Amino acid sequence: MLLAYIDEIGEPGAFVDRSHDRFNTSPAFGYAGFVVPEAGARHFGSIFNEAKCALFASEMAAAPHPARWEKKGASLLRPDTPRRFPQHLRVLDSLVRKLRGMNGSLFYYADEKPLGTPKQTGLVVTDRETAAMREALNRIARHADSRASNVMVMIDQINEKTRAERLPAMYGHILGRGGDFPEMRRIIEPPMHVDSVLSSNIQFADWVAACAGRAIDYQLIKGSPYQWVTDRRSLPALRGAFTHESKLHLWRRAVPDLNHSEILRPERTVHPRPAGSLIADGVDPAILRKIRAAAERVHSRDATDRSDLPQS
Repeated sequence: MLLAYIDEIGEPGAFVDRSHDRFNTSPAFGYAGFVVPEAGARHFGSIFNEAKCALFASEMAAAPHPARWEKKGASLLRPDTPRRFPQHLRVLDSLVRKLRGMNGSLFYYADEKPLGTPKQTGLVVTDRETAAMREALNRIARHADSRASNVMVMIDQINEKTRAERLPAMYGHILGRGGDFPEMRRIIEPPMHVDSVLSSNIQFADWVAACAGRAIDYQLIKGSPYQWVTDRRSLPALRGAFTHESKLHLWRRAVPDLNHSEILRPERTVHPRPAGSLIADGVDPAILRKIRAAAERVHSRDATDRSDLPQS
């Protein structure tokens, strides 16, 4: 059996621009982590915990409860990490290498967000969360099937109210999809929620989600400070470490989605290097966002109108 540990990439709210006063957090939302055979899960957790204790000994010693202390991926991987904390990258790379030695893999699935405020994009946060979780489960199931193995999925604990709301939808999706897609039967239970302070593997999933999120940030945001993620010298073990089912789903782009290790490519398909100047460079970004939002509304209205036409 395989065990999959996942955590959120970014947050599900709206995104306008990194400089926007409110909607500036993450250009995509999804889930990432790792998959490992059950025989290696406990051993890998011990390896992670030992590495964490060695790397952050002083911080843990100063914590009220050292055994429950965790280093969040968001603070582990910052814009200045290669310059100020290169040891963070060395440890992360070493952990990925050891995971691969156990026949484990990294995983991610994320949806690019349409740019705009909640009103402009018609955002329903629960719908975004549900869609990303469903697709993540689909792809984890497909990976397990390729390994001829069942899989159990674990995710960082959320509050009881949200868990109770999500569980029926996840259970229904797994059971309902299993009729047409037999690989869904590889997931033996809906995702179990585990408190990260009690699970070293969930903590490592958070590190992976942060790393995937930094790579996605670089791919989608023109002025991203995370180009260093794509440097082969920074994290060499990551290339080839992701499952073939891993995917960044782009939002109505004229270029293909990014799969597997393609989020680590230095050359960006979303922001190619132009031979000359770009027309959009001379236009106020706020005006471009309004034009894009208006186009999205027209597209959605046209799609609704077509769906009302009688079917031949």
